[in-house]
Amino acid sequence: MNVRRLISTTAVAGAVVLGLTALSACSTSDAADGGNGDKLKVTASFYPMQFLAERIGGEHVAVTSLTKPGVEPHDLELTPRQIGSISESDYVLYLKGIQPAVDDAIKQSGVKNTVDAATLTTLENHGSEVSGHDHGHEGEEEHQDEHGHEGEEAHEEHAEGDGHNHGEEGGADPHIWLDPVKYAEVAKGVGKSLEKADPDHAADYKKNTEALVGELDKLNTAYETGLKNTATKTFITTHSAFGYLAERYGLTQQGIAGIDPEAEPSPARIQEIHTIAEKEKATTVFFETLASDRTAKTLAKDTGLKTGVLDPLEGITKKSQGADYIEVMESNLTALQKALGAK
Repeated sequence: MNVRRLISTTAVAGAVVLGLTALSACSTSDAADGGNGDKLKVTASFYPMQFLAERIGGEHVAVTSLTKPGVEPHDLELTPRQIGSISESDYVLYLKGIQPAVDDAIKQSGVKNTVDAATLTTLENHGSEVSGHDHGHEGEEEHQDEHGHEGEEAHEEHAEGDGHNHGEEGGADPHIWLDPVKYAEVAKGVGKSLEKADPDHAADYKKNTEALVGELDKLNTAYETGLKNTATKTFITTHSAFGYLAERYGLTQQGIAGIDPEAEPSPARIQEIHTIAEKEKATTVFFETLASDRTAKTLAKDTGLKTGVLDPLEGITKKSQGADYIEVMESNLTALQKALGAK
């Protein structure tokens, strides 16, 4: 476990006190006031939440992300200033379990309108090998509320660990944004929560939500069509972040080293991946933009496979294959089609 990925609860608590002492009484006012007529102050934990807040909030919100571009979300350590800014927010959007430091700070912030995206859809357990044929999605909509609470409990449990559990040890997989259908469910929930937090602009939030959900529906259709007929259904990745995506489109994700995208695979795992690649006719080892490509290149050299980028969309930088979520997901689709031999 990378100790840099955790910030102690004690440190957070101390910083929260520092942040809170600097606040005026008006910071606890209802979010509907929007700062006396100004834009709603929204704090997003990292890029997938920032994208939703900006697209749905539009001109009525001022969004601040706690995770700067190029920073691995799991490595985030909050400054007292950042923790203070959370407390001053009108609305906070985050995903419990990804960033323990953020979870702790939000819990102690006293902000009325806090939304955990994990409660807006269903969460599942995914190991390093995830097949799209293992689980069905029938009835997902009608069980959404019921499972939302279960997802929250699962996050509570694995937030106690290293903060980035991918399902290998029974924790719920947090990477819901990489499935356009689940991300659309989250978007709908965010839209409704913004309508309640700022009813004066409810009509605009509703319109923006519908527009975004429409884009996500088109993205889902593009994936369904583009990955329907492929030479292989198996892809190999250094970061086991694509379990929901694999499940949605009938693919199988083979993660190299589990939760740490930069961990060196064991010789046994390299041999296992080599065997899987030969059997399943996999061609490519994918790495991500915010982590080193060393592991992927090592494995590719040892197994004779190619390397490529499959972006888990935890942040947008100049290296990203697109300017926003939609564009990078389209680039991911192109990469998968090439690697899987789409016909």
